[in-house]
Amino acid sequence: MTAAHTEDLFRYALRLGDDSLILGQRLGEWCARSPEMELDIALMNTSLDLFGRARTFLTYAGEVEGKGRDEDALAFLRDVGGFSNALLVEQPNGDYACTIARQFLFDAFDVAFMAALTRSSDATLAAVAAKAVKESTYHLRFSRDWLVRLGDGTAESHDRMQAGLEEMWPFLHELFEMDAAEQRLVAAGVAVDREALRAGVEARIDEALTEATLTRPVDGWQPVGGRRGDHSEHLGFLLAEMQWMQRAYPGSQW
Repeated sequence: MTAAHTEDLFRYALRLGDDSLILGQRLGEWCARSPEMELDIALMNTSLDLFGRARTFLTYAGEVEGKGRDEDALAFLRDVGGFSNALLVEQPNGDYACTIARQFLFDAFDVAFMAALTRSSDATLAAVAAKAVKESTYHLRFSRDWLVRLGDGTAESHDRMQAGLEEMWPFLHELFEMDAAEQRLVAAGVAVDREALRAGVEARIDEALTEATLTRPVDGWQPVGGRRGDHSEHLGFLLAEMQWMQRAYPGSQW
C-alpha cells in the first residue's frame, strides 16, 4: 500500500465514521425528550447503531493511519476543523418533523451507499457495510413511515413536515459529492461512486414524498465543505457537549 493510498483510505474511513458519530450524537439529544416513549426507544436504538458503526470506522481509520490514535482519540480529541462529516448530520434537531426530514434524507442515501460498499475490495469496509446495511434498512423504514404519517396527517403535521423537509433539503447534495481522494479510491475498487447512486436515491425519495403528499423542494442553495472541515456553527456546540469529559479529564478510560 502506497503512502498516498494509505492517506486516502484513512480520510475515507474517517469521514464515514464522522457521519455516523455526529448523527448518532444528534439523535442522542432526543433521549427522554421524544414525543412518546416508543419514539424515544426507537431514536436511541438508531443512535446506538450509528455509534457502533462510528466506532468501527474510526478504529479502522486509526489503524490505517498508524499513529497510535484509537477511536476515542479520533472522536474526542479533534477540533471542529478536523471533522469531515457531511453538513446534513450536524444540523440541529428542530422539532420532531425536522429530525425526521434529516433522518429520512440520510437514510435514503445510506441504504444505497452501504449496499454498494459491501462490494468494496477492502475487506474491512465491506464487512462493516454488510452489517450496517441491515441496520440502515430498518432506519429507513422507520423514518419513511414517519415522513408519510406526518406528511399525510393533519394540516399542522403536514406543514411541519414540509417545513422540515425544506430546511434539510439543501444539505442532501453534499452526500453525493466526491473529492479527488474518493475518486482515486473508486478507481481502485475501494470506495463507492456516490454520484452513481443519485438517480436511485432520488427516485426513492420522490416515491416517499408522493405517498406523504409532500412537495419536493426546489433545488437551489447547495452548501458543501463539511468533507474538508468547513462546518456550520452548530458542530462546535455539539462537540463541546460530546467532548467535554475527555477534555476536562484527559486520559479517561471508558
